[in-house]
Amino acid sequence: MENSLGGLDHAGSHKDRFEETESLKPEMSEMDLENGPQDSGPQDSSGEGSPKEQRQDGHVDVPTEGQEKQDVEIVDWQGPNDPENPFNWSRSYKWTLTLTVCFISILTGLPAGAYSAGNNAMSREFHISQNGFPHLSWATASWNMGAALMPLIFVPLTENTGRMPGYYASYILFLIWLIPSATAPNFATLIVTRFFGGGASSVSINLVGGTITDVWKGEKDRSVPMSIFGMTSVIGIALGPFVGGAINSGLNWRWIYWVQLIADAGLLPLFWFILRETRGDVILARRAKKLRKQGRTNAYAKMELNKGSVIEELKISFKRPTKMLLTEFVVISFTLWVSFAWGILFLFQSSIPLVFSSLYGFSMFPTMLVQLALSIGAVIATIINPIQDRLYLRSAKRNKETPGRPIPEARLYFAVPGSLIFTVGLFWYGWSSYSSLPWIVPALGIGCVGFGIYEIYMAVVNYLSDAYEKYTASALSAASLGRNTFGAFLPLAAPALYDNLGFHWASSLLGFIGLVLSVAPVILLIKGPTLRQRSPFMSESTYDEGEAESRKDSFASRRSMPRRQSSGVLPWSAMRSQSQVN
Repeated sequence: MENSLGGLDHAGSHKDRFEETESLKPEMSEMDLENGPQDSGPQDSSGEGSPKEQRQDGHVDVPTEGQEKQDVEIVDWQGPNDPENPFNWSRSYKWTLTLTVCFISILTGLPAGAYSAGNNAMSREFHISQNGFPHLSWATASWNMGAALMPLIFVPLTENTGRMPGYYASYILFLIWLIPSATAPNFATLIVTRFFGGGASSVSINLVGGTITDVWKGEKDRSVPMSIFGMTSVIGIALGPFVGGAINSGLNWRWIYWVQLIADAGLLPLFWFILRETRGDVILARRAKKLRKQGRTNAYAKMELNKGSVIEELKISFKRPTKMLLTEFVVISFTLWVSFAWGILFLFQSSIPLVFSSLYGFSMFPTMLVQLALSIGAVIATIINPIQDRLYLRSAKRNKETPGRPIPEARLYFAVPGSLIFTVGLFWYGWSSYSSLPWIVPALGIGCVGFGIYEIYMAVVNYLSDAYEKYTASALSAASLGRNTFGAFLPLAAPALYDNLGFHWASSLLGFIGLVLSVAPVILLIKGPTLRQRSPFMSESTYDEGEAESRKDSFASRRSMPRRQSSGVLPWSAMRSQSQVN
């Protein structure tokens, strides 16, 4: 019997209580992920320091102040149709929420590229020479390094504390750091303030992917929202130079920050009105806290039973994405792939003004208009992306591993041609850079690059979101570390690259690197099932409890076998079928 707030009533049957507790068997801890899944075996209830123990009557015992043990009432959803479950919210509200957080990703991404529109004015005011080395790009590098490091710690923390505190804290800090950038008395101030502004911006952007997986359940419902998120992530940065150029064409460069501050701060009350918490575990924890205030002092959500101190959670928040970046082949390869593409997105902020001013005599604002080609390419890719989604969903008919579910690697069908178009765009841009050709010709190559960046970014976001469902924010934070690091330092090489190699061979060198990295999605298409079977993170990350148990069983079986037999391990789906027969 379930009460009105979804907690199991003590009058419920022994079977109900036992089944509920069975579903609470601990998932792999960080230590488990280091050593591999282990059979839990019998627990010694007398051991000191044990945070909880499971009794045969179906309850979980936890130590409490003033008592040695207390029966715990597990607070869960009030059935599959609980209206407070984010998966059950109305589609109209979920779309409103999705479009709102995607709009936030555009707003917080704009200052990354808008900064470069004021280069000439800042060079004169701060007496900084750009000859020989793009010294003003250090403020772009600091922005991207903040964007690389901050999400690594704070985005995964929202998986335990909730998305909304993360959104509001990062957005308000983003607004605050615009002020010292606008009033900077020297260039050093800009470098420091943009580091923290970039970090706050990136936290907001990286939370969007986690928010979408919180409210859209399943690959079909999640596809279009993720497509929109991918587009806003790319064009938020690509639109920056255009927005900054439009402001700087009639106002002092400092107004690039003041205009954004006024507009973004004015929207904060609207965001407060629209947004609400999306993390299911956090909603249940708040429900349990409310029950305890009403007198049911033994009511706890599952998440609270394993909740540690803030310091411990920060350690986990840093450790999980870092461990993924060091041990998960999927995360490593995709991070390198998307990082190079992201670096090109920022490198073009230096390359395009350099090429078009030299060849066509364009002033600052016209070159900013040319940068819109990146955004146009991303928009075109978004328009045709539903074809990729349909191919992905149709792959469920061919899935022998988990019948009825789409094949994760089907997310990559457009990634291979998209990566090649990205490479072709770089060669096109380079070898059409002649003053005898119309300016639209190299601009079309830039559009191809924008198209490819979107396809690469979407492949990474979608595949990581599907593969690491519960830990989407951690996986995306790991990838964010790499891509923002490339975005920080690759633009510093732009002047030397194009001066020493020339417009043609500089872009060709980048094209060759892009061609090599295009191998990443091909490897995943071929070896994806094997790699997923070998991943401890993927074995516990699904929201589907039945699938999670099957993945864990497969991983544990593989780890328990002698190393010389590892090549003969059956797919986990086959092992599950055998267990069902037995």
